Amino acid sequence: MHTETSTAPKKIIHTRFGELEYDPDKTLLFPEGLLGFAALRHFVVMPNQKNGPLFWIQSTEDPEVAFVLTDPTNFFPTYQVAPDKKDCQKLDIKPGGECFTLAVVTVHADRQVTLNLQAPILYAPSANRALQVVLENSTYQVRTPLPEGKK
Repeated sequence: MHTETSTAPKKIIHTRFGELEYDPDKTLLFPEGLLGFAALRHFVVMPNQKNGPLFWIQSTEDPEVAFVLTDPTNFFPTYQVAPDKKDCQKLDIKPGGECFTLAVVTVHADRQVTLNLQAPILYAPSANRALQVVLENSTYQVRTPLPEGKK
């Protein structure tokens, strides 16, 4: 994410990951929140402790809220979502700017892993902003099981 130095004081929150110190100027901003969590706008990307395609984002406003995310093309190579003009404005993407697609991962009680491919997250690294969008008329599901052989 951003690497510039900041003069803002660090803040500390207590989470399921333990005590977390973060720079408020470097949080990942969801200008519209996430589905079901509209009031939560600022998240910290947690350092990945294990090699693999999954990582956590932790809310700085509610220490009980964290999500597992992944690049869905690790499991569905042809999955593509492009931001429309409105999305680009909300994400502050300049012409030719990068935008990555992420998916929320859920591990169910029966240990089945699913990805939310119907409501992906668009991430603009240049602005450190993200937006969850709902795909209309999509064949993808909120709980899309991992393909066989990828579990």
